[in-house]
Amino acid sequence: MNRAHLDKLFTVLLSGVLAGLVLAAAALPAALAFGLGFKGLMPYAGLPDSLRTPEPAQRSNLYANDGRTLITSFYVEDRVDVPVDGVAPVMRQAMVAAEDVRFYQHHGVDVRGVVRALTVNRREGETRQGASTLTMQYVRNALASDPRLTEEQRAKATEITAGRKIREMRYALALERELSKDEILGRYLNIAYFGAGAYGIAAASKRYFSTTPAKLTLAQAALLAGLVRSPDSDDPINGNADAALNRRAYVLDRMVETAQVTAADGTQAKAAKLGLRPSATPNDCAAVSAEHNDWGFFCDWFTQWWNAQPAFGKSPEERQRTLRRGGWSIVSSLDPDLQRKTTEQVLGIYAATNKRAAPTAVVQPGTGRVLAMAVNRNYSVTANPTGQKNYPNTVNQLIAGGGDIVGYQAGSTFKLFAMLAALEAGLPLDTEFDAPSRFVSDYPNGSGSANCGGHWCPPNANPYWMDGPRTMWSAFGRSVNTYFVWLTQQVGADRVVEMAERLGIVLRSPDDARLARQGARSWGPFTLGVADTTPLDLAGAYATVAAEGVWCRPTPVTSITDSSGRKFAAGNPDCRQALDTDVARAAADAARCPVGDQSMYRRCDGGTAEELERALRRPLGGKTGSSDENRTETLVAFTPQLAVATIAANPDDPQDAVGGGVQTRQIAAVGGLMAYALRDQPVRDFVPPSRKVASQRTSPRTTN
Repeated sequence: MNRAHLDKLFTVLLSGVLAGLVLAAAALPAALAFGLGFKGLMPYAGLPDSLRTPEPAQRSNLYANDGRTLITSFYVEDRVDVPVDGVAPVMRQAMVAAEDVRFYQHHGVDVRGVVRALTVNRREGETRQGASTLTMQYVRNALASDPRLTEEQRAKATEITAGRKIREMRYALALERELSKDEILGRYLNIAYFGAGAYGIAAASKRYFSTTPAKLTLAQAALLAGLVRSPDSDDPINGNADAALNRRAYVLDRMVETAQVTAADGTQAKAAKLGLRPSATPNDCAAVSAEHNDWGFFCDWFTQWWNAQPAFGKSPEERQRTLRRGGWSIVSSLDPDLQRKTTEQVLGIYAATNKRAAPTAVVQPGTGRVLAMAVNRNYSVTANPTGQKNYPNTVNQLIAGGGDIVGYQAGSTFKLFAMLAALEAGLPLDTEFDAPSRFVSDYPNGSGSANCGGHWCPPNANPYWMDGPRTMWSAFGRSVNTYFVWLTQQVGADRVVEMAERLGIVLRSPDDARLARQGARSWGPFTLGVADTTPLDLAGAYATVAAEGVWCRPTPVTSITDSSGRKFAAGNPDCRQALDTDVARAAADAARCPVGDQSMYRRCDGGTAEELERALRRPLGGKTGSSDENRTETLVAFTPQLAVATIAANPDDPQDAVGGGVQTRQIAAVGGLMAYALRDQPVRDFVPPSRKVASQRTSPRTTN
């Protein structure tokens, strides 16, 4: 007789037994007998998805770029599924002894257990003993925790009714016809709650003993198995340790009775001390370890990034649920060693207690991977002294922007976008203009000293050093305002704005966004960096020039793997050719001038941060920027392998001028950071631009 026939016979016999018990003892309602006896066998395909394709909530882990160093985890239930063969045999035996000693003898419903429960409960006059098998318990847990079900459906899985019991029995019988005993046991071990916030045997092993399921001892296994009955009250960390020890003794006795362990081993395990070695799993960015508190800002930006990915749901709320229930393994782009050095250098600009901040971002050209993010703040929700919104503690995203943080003015670093727009329009690097001390532009609405008869007329910061005949090389190197305002008029301010947005500058300020949409053609001051931006956006834009025109969306990840081991494309770089290659090479050539390097055509004749090249001693590009009255100071630097941007500002008071003196510390910090980051990397030079883009006016350069 095959198993199917045995199962059918067993079901009929079970129904008869239950019906007889109902009639004889009146202990179960008639619905139970009819529910099991007359509806026949439920096919496996008829089971709910919760049982056929279970999706219990699992913890997602965010790692540093080595794939091993944990940054933090995200979960609603601290659970990580493990295969049953990854669980120590003694743990499997202990669970069976604790919850269903006849697990390997019955077919999902234990007739003997039902008879015993009916007899005891009839005698006592109340429900004192249950008859749920381990398989039935799994059914109940799976239905009660499936996020795909409604709250009402999940509540029905634990309601105390005969209908629920019938349903559990029918589902259990169907499961056991399809799955092996070890498969069912494995599912149960992964879904059971063990107290202290630990769901599943992997989380429980770590929570109570800082070990893995495969390494559990007999005493540890018996303790964990004993917790499942009353996980909250018997939890030895937060609850009753004596109750936990009593349950451990009960489980060990059952294991001895069923010959799973010897009496001697059972006695020895009973005598063992509790032996707890608790370890908590961090949850969310605020739980990043105090030792690596500076990682919190990167973690925070990762959650922003995740919330914007359509691959993980239709809305930010759905994407967060996916993160916290999906069991993802996410290898981030964060380089812990480089992050440590970045934080160290940032604190050399300003201390954590300084009201002024130096948010800094490090980006890899050609991939967009963000290697480090640092600012002189504690990532913490701890309250600050009155009047100090963002120092010394904050969880606001000072580096990447978002929420209330729209960014900071980056001054002359935006001249890059005017230069790129001009090069793309066909103007050469050798475009010459006799830059005056003050240029009266065609743009309206100037204010203060920059207003000449209703026209915007910005001056040069240092006429003696900046005035006179200039090309893109020398004007970019010396940061000549009047040259770049003139250049903007030649190509159109709207093209400059478009170029910046094309290279990833996000205009988060509502006023800036409105001007970009409705008044870009008249927004001449944009070239001098009056729009708010962030170090991350700025580093990404300059990284595009370093990567010969390939813009990559800044990303915090290198790989994303789901709970089944499948990799997701959302973890791959998102790159496109945003600039003609020769245009990008030309801009990189001119960008060598501000930082003390020399262009391929030997046309650099001065820079605003010449000390940077002397500190690095390798091909380098970059730009400094100062906003009006030195309210902010900015430095961007790049090589073919790395791009760094830092901005000195007061996030709480934009009118508080940081002063030009901080630029010296910025140059030292960025130079030290880049020297450290590139110490073991080969020296790579920039590819020279063609003579045509260097010296000839052409049609628009948009060939690729």
